[in-house]
Amino acid sequence: MRLRPTYIAGMKTLTMILMATSLSVLPALAQDGDEADSDQMSEGLQLLQDGTRMLLEGLMQEIGPALKDLEGKIDDLNAYYPPEVLPNGDIIIRRKVPLAVPAPEGEVDL
Repeated sequence: MRLRPTYIAGMKTLTMILMATSLSVLPALAQDGDEADSDQMSEGLQLLQDGTRMLLEGLMQEIGPALKDLEGKIDDLNAYYPPEVLPNGDIIIRRKVPLAVPAPEGEVDL
């Protein structure tokens, strides 16, 4: 399973929204109020934390297999040098150890 760029961008957006929501609650906690408001705020904060935890657990269940696949491919990346841009604009990626190309048998038609 490959992660599409739109999927990753959506996850980044969701993460930013969750962070902004979490940070927007902090000033309200710093305000002095009566005990009833404090209890409601604590209950609301707890619900927000529970919802965020459930959302992140669901995302990890969906993305977990893709991350495992990606983890296995990281070793494959170590077999290559970083990409090079040639003067004509071509991009090449060289192997550190070239593959052994079998010699053709018989005559080769060009």
